[in-house]
Amino acid sequence: MPVKPDSLKRDGFSSLRKTVTGLLGSFRRRFLTGTALLSGSVLVSAGSALAQVEEQTSAKLSISSLEVVNFAMMIGAISAAMISAIWLIRERGKIDLENVRLRASLADANAKLSRHQALIVDRDRQIVVWDGVGLPAEVLGNLPAETGAPQKSGDFLAFGRWLEPRSAANIDEALDRLRAQAERFDIVVETIRGHVIEAQGRVSGGRAFVRFVTLSNVRAELAELKTERDRLLTSVDTFEALLDVIDMPVWLRGPDSKLLWVNNAYVRSVEGADRDDALSRGLELLGTAARERVRATATLERPFLDKVSTVIQGHRRFLEVADVKTASGTAGLALDISIEEDLREELRRTIQSHSETLDHLATPVAIFDRDQRLQFYNQAFQRLWELDIPFLARRPDNGEFLERLRAEGKLPEPHAWRDWKEQILAAYRSVETTPQLWHLPDGQTLNVFANAHPQGGVTWVFENLTEKVSLETRYNTLLRAQGETIDHLAEGVGVFGPDGKIRLSNPSFRALWGLTEQQVKPGTHIRHIAAACEPSYREADGWKLFAGEITGFEEERHTREGRIELTTGLILDYAIVPLPNGQTMIAFVNVTDSVGAERMLTEKNEALRKADTLKNEFVQHVSYELRSPLTNIIGFTELLRTPDFGPLNERQSEYLDHISTSSSVLLTIVNDILDLATVDAGIMRLDAGTVNIVDLFAEAGVQISDRLKENGLSLDVDIQHAPAEMIGDHQRLKQILFKLLMNAANFAPAGSAIRLSCTQDDTSTIFSVSDSGPGIPEDARKDVFARFETHGQGGRRRGAGLGLSIVQSFVGLHNGTVSIESGEAGGATIICRFPITGARARDAAE
Repeated sequence: MPVKPDSLKRDGFSSLRKTVTGLLGSFRRRFLTGTALLSGSVLVSAGSALAQVEEQTSAKLSISSLEVVNFAMMIGAISAAMISAIWLIRERGKIDLENVRLRASLADANAKLSRHQALIVDRDRQIVVWDGVGLPAEVLGNLPAETGAPQKSGDFLAFGRWLEPRSAANIDEALDRLRAQAERFDIVVETIRGHVIEAQGRVSGGRAFVRFVTLSNVRAELAELKTERDRLLTSVDTFEALLDVIDMPVWLRGPDSKLLWVNNAYVRSVEGADRDDALSRGLELLGTAARERVRATATLERPFLDKVSTVIQGHRRFLEVADVKTASGTAGLALDISIEEDLREELRRTIQSHSETLDHLATPVAIFDRDQRLQFYNQAFQRLWELDIPFLARRPDNGEFLERLRAEGKLPEPHAWRDWKEQILAAYRSVETTPQLWHLPDGQTLNVFANAHPQGGVTWVFENLTEKVSLETRYNTLLRAQGETIDHLAEGVGVFGPDGKIRLSNPSFRALWGLTEQQVKPGTHIRHIAAACEPSYREADGWKLFAGEITGFEEERHTREGRIELTTGLILDYAIVPLPNGQTMIAFVNVTDSVGAERMLTEKNEALRKADTLKNEFVQHVSYELRSPLTNIIGFTELLRTPDFGPLNERQSEYLDHISTSSSVLLTIVNDILDLATVDAGIMRLDAGTVNIVDLFAEAGVQISDRLKENGLSLDVDIQHAPAEMIGDHQRLKQILFKLLMNAANFAPAGSAIRLSCTQDDTSTIFSVSDSGPGIPEDARKDVFARFETHGQGGRRRGAGLGLSIVQSFVGLHNGTVSIESGEAGGATIICRFPITGARARDAAE
């Protein structure tokens, strides 16, 4: 019997306990008996001694009775003590003999217990014994460590820690019945490590015990197979019940592709009466083409996973089909994703639309998902933070994004960075949207909104307030500056609303009209202001014009200007200017001084104009009157040189030369004055035509030759790069060249050369005359073309100062320009540019 060693052990412990208890009782009884006898002997001895003392005392002396009693008690006590000591010595010897016998019995009992334990306990079994209710269990033996069973008693009794949950539940339930109802059991349990153990529960002698034995070889395999079979059957039943509940068609097929089992959802989809009906009729959920596709695609290593279209209850549906192939057949399930497909497509279109909309916004937007990773950002977001695309493409989390911005110096640096960062990321746990102002190091100001999503995640909106703040600051500054400016303007300004009430006015407005600040305080109607201003206005009802413009209902309002004279002597220019929002501004400018000055200047200008007219008429008249006598003088001078009047002496010839030279110079001056007068009168017109450049330069050279010989000068003509022809007035062009050559001859040093050239560029024909004289100072060039300005320092002759003025006038008539440049080796170069398009006849007044 398996319980025999345990019974032997228990019997040995019981007999040992009874023996020790009997010995202790016998010793207690003997000790009490000896004590009583000792006390009695002492009392008897004391009595006897007292009696003897009393007798002796009576005989010899006269002794009291009390002394006799005390003496007798003392004698009795001594006698009792001696007797008790003798008795105790004898009893002590007996107890020592009894102890020797008990030690021998205990050693025999321990030896027997060790033999019994050796017989009961081995490494493949463990026994748990309960002596009674409320008493702790005793654990004997140990199971092999590879089974996963704990070696400590307390851990072993916690079955849920080392047994499978189902096995732990079974053993706990069986133990409860064993200890409460003495119901024996034999069950097989499985450890977490997969080992199988047989548990046998029994009751013997009022004790409950369970023996755990590891199974081996065939019994272990059979137990494992049975356990596995039970588990598989339970799992199959559970899975079939679960598959019958879910709203997804599920099917099993045999090797011949025939349906073996379907769930309720499959039956409803194929409109079968029940499962047996669907199996017997072979109702198929998928079409033939879809089934062939599944059969051709699915393999043992790779299941079929794809979307399939079919008809369910008369409606086209989309199913996501999963079909697994095994050696014993196939199993598949289908998920109706029609609604999901529609929603997914609609969501895709919505997200795409939102993304396109957000991408075109100027406001930066970024969306982080529930894992705080970047999900979407628009172009404005990327431009704002200037982040590279690869960094954004790997979807950084929000904390990494903030750290990146901080490392690049794009975020404000708070006193406690971690606390500030946690405060920002707290938006993922916040319910309310709390805007924050970020003042970036580059001067930008952002209004940051963190909108938490109900499903998790946050949408960050970065509203750039930099321009708004700047505009607001500038607007406030402008308002203050405008107020200060208006208050310090010399012009009177008043602004009225569409209701005719004044909004603001400056001190000049009040001063011009003699008004007090109380009379024009904001909110005062224009009729009250008009009544206060009427005494200063000469015209009756003058302010009604202003009131009508301010409070009128015209659809189009225009600016009106005018001038009024006040009774105070002031002359005011007014302007009625429409403003936005139906407002109107009236500005008054005190032009009393300027009008007086204008009137004075007008009178002076009229006098000057008349004087200039008189001067021109005088010069023209005098010029015409001088030309005739000069012509006669020149003619008679030439006539006197002829031989018909006889020979002249040397002095007479010299005098005639002086008369001829002076008359020619005077005639040239008169002709120049007449030409300028003609130009000023606007009656000179060019006789434009084709001018041969070679002939023109040759005639100019012949005309100046005498003057050149007189001063020992030479003329270098460069027309190598000149055009063959140009459009202009031949006579006036020759006159221009003559005046330029005369000016150069007047300043060129004796024996030097005067350079005359002609070139052409893309737009102009260019005449240039150069000399090596002293040149023209920079400060004198602005007046060199003025009339009667000679600047002849260093010149041979001091003329009237009309030559270069005539050159400028004639070049201007050809739509050309004249300029002066300094030569590289000194001297001056006068350049005349004539447009290639040709000189057009025009009035000199233009």
